[in-house]
Amino acid sequence: MDKEIKKNGGKDVVDINTPLVKLAAPVFVQALLSMLIGYADSLMLTRYSDTAVGAVGNANQVLGFLTLAFTIISSAAGVVVSQYLGAKAIDKLSRIYTVALAFNFTLSLTISVIVFAGSRTLLGFMQLPAEMMPDAVSYMKIVGGFIFLEALAGTFFQILRSNGKVVFGMALSFATNIINIFGNYMFLYGPLKNLGMGASGVAVSSVFSRLVGIIVVFIYFKLKIEGDISLKYLFPFPKDILKSLLRLGIPTAGENISYNISQIVISALVNTMGIVAINTKIYCGTLTNFSYLYSISVAMATQIIVGHAVGAKEYDLAYKRVIRSVIPSVIVSVMIAVINLLLSPYTLAIFTDNTDAISLGRQIMFIAVFLEIGRTCNLIIINSMRASGDVKFPTMLGICSMWGVSVLFSFLLGVVLGLGLRGVWIAMAADEVVRGVIVTIRWKKGSWRGKRVVEDEKDEQPETVQAAAE
Repeated sequence: MDKEIKKNGGKDVVDINTPLVKLAAPVFVQALLSMLIGYADSLMLTRYSDTAVGAVGNANQVLGFLTLAFTIISSAAGVVVSQYLGAKAIDKLSRIYTVALAFNFTLSLTISVIVFAGSRTLLGFMQLPAEMMPDAVSYMKIVGGFIFLEALAGTFFQILRSNGKVVFGMALSFATNIINIFGNYMFLYGPLKNLGMGASGVAVSSVFSRLVGIIVVFIYFKLKIEGDISLKYLFPFPKDILKSLLRLGIPTAGENISYNISQIVISALVNTMGIVAINTKIYCGTLTNFSYLYSISVAMATQIIVGHAVGAKEYDLAYKRVIRSVIPSVIVSVMIAVINLLLSPYTLAIFTDNTDAISLGRQIMFIAVFLEIGRTCNLIIINSMRASGDVKFPTMLGICSMWGVSVLFSFLLGVVLGLGLRGVWIAMAADEVVRGVIVTIRWKKGSWRGKRVVEDEKDEQPETVQAAAE
């Protein structure tokens, strides 16, 4: 523990009694700033060219789906690192960091080559209009060709969060987004606009900001984080570590992929309901993001603390921490949803002056109040279950519920019974509430106990991470 202990003075960076707000507030600010800056990014493109907006939007949709592959390891690394820090097993961290980063780098480099070579083919599946194809292909080649930067960044950010370095993560995310916006301005409206790069310039700006972020986070890691990254930790290759990470990560990634596909199916259903329903879904989705940001911030903060507590075998503390997080978080999320509902006549008017869309949107915002109750419970409890090593149950539950409730009843209520977008939102709310009830019961029963990833030290296996994800 020589080098690692010196970095943090021999103290754990997150105490299991750490106030939740200390972790949740920076995560919330980071997510909020990223969302607002993302809107500014889109607005800049909108004023430049409608064609460029559509091209970049479709390219990012494809890239976003491909990046789900990186969450297999990065999400698992967050769980394993938290538990090992909680167990004070610092000597294992260097191998975990190295394996996680090496795997994601290798996987993402392969995807980068595929995207660069096959961008036109991939975009062809999106039925992209011919006039958008040139911008979309050029953007995708550049951003997709360097997609390994995003894979590395995602893994580093998980490591930072597990070590409690959420404030630095917030600051770095904000800085890189500002660099990206400045670069967009330079290429679209500033001195570099004469190059006529358009969407390609936006792509270069995105890649450059990510490169800066990777350099900064690597330096910070070397200076402040317990553990190290080195090729020497790959020889002999620690297969048990990779096996453990995959056992934890594959179910989570599988659920994310299933969710994204189910949302595509639901969007396809909404697309049959007319332009008012299509646009209203986008408007309401944007407004409800504020409730979601709060819930996911609390969930991520709770996950960190639960991981440390489980690693230290403080199961009762982990149990109480989740219960203490859920109740006030549900109250706050519902309050945000109610405020959204009350303000909806005015906020929806920002997007459109169509009275039918505003009327439909207000009904959707009412249903969203009930949706937030289930979603907040799900986010906090399911993330905590994963932090404890209990990953298979929430994954299977999620897949069954999102298809058996959300998708199925979106079709039955929205299309068959003719409720339209209202039926779709009722189905999504029912999905969240059903899952929320089930995972709350499972958490109270304690079925997650005993699935701790960290095993007691064994002399015959000093470098092995024991998998207990089942």
